[in-house]
Amino acid sequence: MSIDYAAEYNNRARIPDGDEILGRILRGSVAYRERALARQPEDINLRYGTTERQFIDLFRAEAQDAPIAMFIHGGFWRSLDPTHFSQVAAGLNGRGVHVALAGYDLCPQVSIGDIVEEMRAACLYLWRRFAKRVLVFGHSAGGHLAAALFATDWQKLGAPPDLVPVATGISGVYELAPLIHTPMNEDFRLDEPTAVRLSPLYWTPPPGRPFDVIVGALESNEFLRQSQTMAQRWADGGVITRYDAPAGANHFNVIEPLADPESPMVERLVELIGKTK
Repeated sequence: MSIDYAAEYNNRARIPDGDEILGRILRGSVAYRERALARQPEDINLRYGTTERQFIDLFRAEAQDAPIAMFIHGGFWRSLDPTHFSQVAAGLNGRGVHVALAGYDLCPQVSIGDIVEEMRAACLYLWRRFAKRVLVFGHSAGGHLAAALFATDWQKLGAPPDLVPVATGISGVYELAPLIHTPMNEDFRLDEPTAVRLSPLYWTPPPGRPFDVIVGALESNEFLRQSQTMAQRWADGGVITRYDAPAGANHFNVIEPLADPESPMVERLVELIGKTK
C-alpha cells in the first residue's frame, strides 16, 4: 500500500486543536522572553552570524556558572523562530541550566544543508563564549538538527570532539527522502542523493554517548517510524539510545512539558546535562 506522505507530514491538518496549542505556547513564550529581556537584555538577540535570523536568545539560570543546553525549534526548516518557543527554557532554567535558543535562516532562501552549518556555528559560538560542552535538544526539524550536531566531527571545526556529548530529538525527521514526495519539497529542493546525505539516520554517530528519541504517541505513522528507526539504527551503531512515546502527546503539545521543571522530560534532560561536565 502506498503511503500518503503529504498527509503523514502535515501536522497542522492532523491536529484539530493545533492552532490553539501553538497559540498557547506562543503566549507563554512571549511572556517568558519579555521577563528575560527586562532582567538581562544583554543576553537576548545575541548575534552568532551575519544574517537577521542568526541569533541566540540566552535564558540564564540563577547560577552564573551553570551548564548549557541549546534548543532548536521546528517549523520544517521553513517557518517560525526562537521567539515562538522561549518558554521551553523555563523547565531547565528552574533546574539550574542555562538554555540558548538558536535561530536560523529558512528554506527556500537557504538549503537544509546550509541550516545544519548555521547550527554548527551557533554551537561553536557558545563554546567560544562559555568554554562548556552543550546538550542539544530540538523539536521536529530541530530534532533533525540536534541529531546532526550530535554526529558532527567537531574536532575538524576546532572544538573538542565531544562538544555535543549528549542530545535529544523530539518528534524529529531523521530520514529526509520521504519529504521529496510532499509539496514542501518546492522549498527544500531535495533529490534522492541530497536527501540521503542530509539524513542523520545514515551518519556515523559517536558510540557510547546518549541520544534520546522522543515522539508523541498520537503522532502520524511516519513520525513514529522515523523515531523508532532512528533509535534502533543508532543503537546498532553503539549509541546509547532511549526511545519514549509519551501517551496523549501529539506533534505540538509534546514539547509543553519542557516548561515545567518537575516534568519527567525535564528530569531526564537534567540527568543528561550531568554528562556534559
